[in-house]
Amino acid sequence: MSLYNEWENHIEQLGTKEQRQKFIQNYLEKEKEAYEKILENKIQNIEGKVKDLASEYGMTPVEFAGFIDGINTSLTEEVNLEDLTEDSEVKLNIEYEKLYWNMLDAKAEWLYNIPAWADILSEERRKEIKKEYNRSKIVVKPKKIGRNDPCPCGSGKKYKKCCYDKDTR
Repeated sequence: MSLYNEWENHIEQLGTKEQRQKFIQNYLEKEKEAYEKILENKIQNIEGKVKDLASEYGMTPVEFAGFIDGINTSLTEEVNLEDLTEDSEVKLNIEYEKLYWNMLDAKAEWLYNIPAWADILSEERRKEIKKEYNRSKIVVKPKKIGRNDPCPCGSGKKYKKCCYDKDTR
């Protein structure tokens, strides 16, 4: 069984809400410490065996698989999580701007407010990324076509006489 599958099974097997909450809180603290270390030391490339990297970042190999799952979409090349074992060699090449965006998307305030971000991305750039992120979440509803409006298909007929019946089926 892959480490990632173990990670998922472990979370599913936590019985009570309190057990889950305690486990997640403990994991999130380890995750934050790992990101602080990465950002403070401006580490963009993390390479090695999963078990060694897990030890280096104060996690179990299973927890590190969860960490890789979280950072995976912020990498230049995603890791195949299904194949992860303790002896797997991984190369995590981090794209900082993607990472910051994904932290915003995850609403992980405790991560995107890490002070070390100031040495990685300027305050101005972080504000730009936040603006771009906010713009991407705006939903624009298309204008509703009235029955008596010209048909959008371009026939020149009223919508009710052209495509209305087709669209309402």
